[in-house]
Amino acid sequence: MEQKFMNYKDINTEEIIKKSRFISHIKRTTTEDEAKAFIQEIKKEHKSATHNCSAYIIGQNGIIQKADDDGEPQGTAGVPILEVLKKEELYNVTVVVTRYFGGIKLGSGGLIRAYASGAASAVDEAGKVVEVPMLPLTITIDYTYTSKFEHFLKSTKATLVSQDYTDKVTYVLHAKKEDADDIISTLKEITSNNFDYQESDIVISEEVI
Repeated sequence: MEQKFMNYKDINTEEIIKKSRFISHIKRTTTEDEAKAFIQEIKKEHKSATHNCSAYIIGQNGIIQKADDDGEPQGTAGVPILEVLKKEELYNVTVVVTRYFGGIKLGSGGLIRAYASGAASAVDEAGKVVEVPMLPLTITIDYTYTSKFEHFLKSTKATLVSQDYTDKVTYVLHAKKEDADDIISTLKEITSNNFDYQESDIVISEEVI
């Protein structure tokens, strides 16, 4: 499966286009019920707005995709928002673009550009994360080797989850599989193979891109 992304932050952005006010809201939603609830929340918050147009994609395979023009001419609002989400390869995300009409009609082309621009600005400001499988490692070494090992750790992308100091030092790390192999190989050199370690089940972490 090709790499897909989720939004990093839930935020709002705003643009004024020919006196119409467009407020774009983006939120991570892991189910269709969450997506629908978020849309209703925005509609309630902006009940005096002219339109609250929306789109969402649920599931990494994008099996659930919905778009709603909310009274704008068909295909001029919800679909452009959805197309931005698809182009950006996002999933588990909902975007609602609220419009307060400013008195100047934009025409079909103008509406499409305005709603796409609003969605794109929200996606850009929200940022992206990718899910990364991480291998938890529990490593125990003598105090003699901690200085060299901790210095080495700073050069890796492993995440130090915890340290426990008893008669020896125990580190719990989360590392990508290829990094884990490098960590173990380096440990063998630093400690002359005098260390203990165990691997746990893969966990999913998020990496900001």
